[in-house]
Formats: sequence, C-alpha cells, structure tokens
Amino acid sequence: MTTEPDDSAPQSGPDKLAARWQRAAAAVGRAALAPLEGVGLLYRTGQQNLHFTLPVLNGAFGDQLAARHDRRAIRMSFRRYESDVPVEQLRLLPDAQGRPRKTVVFLHGLMGDEIIWQTGEGPEDVRFGPRLQRELDVHSLYVRYNSGLHISENGRRLHQLLTDLVRTFPAAVGELVLVGHSMGGLVIRSAGYYAAQEAAAATPSTAGNPSGAKLSWLPRLRDVFLLGVPNDGSFLEQNSHLTSLILRKINLWPTRAISGLIDKRSNGIKDLRFARLVDEDWQNEHADDLFPPRTVVPPLPGVRYHVLVGSLLKTAGSALHDYFGDGLVGGGSARGRIFQDPAAPPDLLISTHVFSKLHHGTLLSSPEVYQYLRERVAE
Repeated sequence: MTTEPDDSAPQSGPDKLAARWQRAAAAVGRAALAPLEGVGLLYRTGQQNLHFTLPVLNGAFGDQLAARHDRRAIRMSFRRYESDVPVEQLRLLPDAQGRPRKTVVFLHGLMGDEIIWQTGEGPEDVRFGPRLQRELDVHSLYVRYNSGLHISENGRRLHQLLTDLVRTFPAAVGELVLVGHSMGGLVIRSAGYYAAQEAAAATPSTAGNPSGAKLSWLPRLRDVFLLGVPNDGSFLEQNSHLTSLILRKINLWPTRAISGLIDKRSNGIKDLRFARLVDEDWQNEHADDLFPPRTVVPPLPGVRYHVLVGSLLKTAGSALHDYFGDGLVGGGSARGRIFQDPAAPPDLLISTHVFSKLHHGTLLSSPEVYQYLRERVAE
C-alpha cells in the first residue's frame, strides 16, 4: 500500500529555512515596491485633479494675473468639454414641444471649477448638473470665473453673461435657476444687485420697448440655491485679516515681512471677510478697518431663495455650529442675517435648510442635497 506525502507534516530543517528566506524575500520585495506604488498613487491622483491647478492659482493670485494680462488669468465663460464656450456656440434648443427649457446655471466657489458640479472621485460619482439634465430635461450650464478678482467684478460679468445668454436664445431659455457654492453664491447675489440697478435706471421708453433694449435675465429668474455660502463673511478670512493687522502693528522686520506675505492674497479672498458684493465697499477708504462699511444687498423680490447650510455636527443649535458650520463657512454666516430678517417684506420667498454631518465639500455630492435641489427645480 502506498501513502501520499503529508503536506501538513513539519518541514525538515533545510526546508523550513528555505521557506523563511522566501517569506523574507517577499516582504523585502513588497517594502521595495511600496514607495513606487505610493508614487504611482500620487501621480494618478495628481492627474485626476490636474484641472484644479489653474483655478487654485487664480483663486490665490488671479487679480495680479489679470492686472498684467497674464495668459493664465481665467476669463469668465460658460464651459463645455473643459473648454471655454462662447454664448452663441452653446446651441440651446427648445424642448420637443417647442417650449423654452428651464435653464440651471452652476457657479463654483473659491479656487474651484465646473468639474465639481459634474463628477467626483469615482466614475460612478455623477453629480448635480448631469443628473438634473438627464432626469428633468433642463439645460445645465456651467460657469468658470477668476475667483481671485473682486466679487463685484465677477458679479458684473455674470450679469452681462446671463444677459447675453437670454438675448442669444430667447426661445430656448425659459425659467432661470442659479446654483452657487460658497463664493459662487456671493457672485450670484452681486449679479442680481447689478441687474436690479440696471433695471431701476432704465428710462420709461426703454423699459416699455424690449426690442430696443437688452433682454433682461432678471424677470426669468425663479430660484437661487446658495450652498454653503458665507453670506455674512468667512471666519477664516476674518482671522487672516486680524493676524496681518496685529503683525503690522508690532512693527518689527519679521512681523512686517509675514504681514506683507499674508496681504499678497487675492482681492477675491479679501472680499470674503465680510462678503463685499458691490464696488463701493472695497473702494471705500475704510475698507480695511476692523468694522468696514458694507452695502446691504437684499434678496430679489419674487425669487425663491434656498439657503442650504452644512454642519459638521449632528445638531445645528449650538454656538460651535454657528461659528464653524461646515468647517469652512460658519453656520450663522451661511444662514445670513439678510435672509433671517423677521421684518422682511412679505414678497420675499426664503427657505433655509441645515444638512447635518456634511462638510463644505460634501455639500456638492450629498444625496440629500441633490434630492432637495431636484424636487424644487422640478416644481
């Protein structure tokens, strides 16, 4: 009778030593490859996020790039295929019944771009813009802008861009919905301010003769969604300004040097201190005071505002939430005093919603936030 060798039997001395050497060699090989795998991961991550390079540069120093006409300075434009698209080349069409389509325009925040509305980290992470277009048959349009410029400069440019959009496609663009994340919401509010100023300044003959004047986008505006928007300013920028001021007052060479470096941040970042939305606020001689003058920019009458607030906490009724909010924008600032005024006129339509356990970035990928957005746009 023959017997099969027992693999479970203890190995002899030489075999045992050889197995140990094999395991040791394998461990050394894995350790040697680990840095290469890490480099590969960093490279792949860098390639996936390469599109952020220019927006980050513009957010930090975009005003300086624009001042010297640097080719890297971003110009406000609609975007498709990660490229600027002139308004007339958008080729917007009415729906199958020949009616204007609801048009949703998305604006990113500081150092962002249009990709944040379209896709996330994985191939299955399709975000708000494409989903709305697919599920509701709307026009989803994306704006990229130089977030290092003054908010009011971008507000004026957005006003002009939306005017061009409505004038170019009057039969295809129906009700307008504007969605802004962080600084993007402030740019939307600034654009509304300048559109309202232009409408108020129109002469009776111009106002009564649309064919002789620019078609305005303001009467088409139905909803404004403000996602994590620092409506009363950013505590981060307030701390940066205070730090720079204190270092400058100490008036030693090292503190002056550090203060000078801090002050190199862009005008767009500086405007976030108290959410300056109009030219007069940053042009004022007291603009850098601890408590500078600030023009009140009220909500537009007849427009539904949806103030969406993120919170790192489970509950939003604490001082910690009011100050830290979603980690970058305080909860109190995101709610905004202008949107909480109990004596506001009755024609203001404002809804405020707090989404717990969400930070500033995950507001853009939250299923709950998308569901809220979808339901309101579909109404």
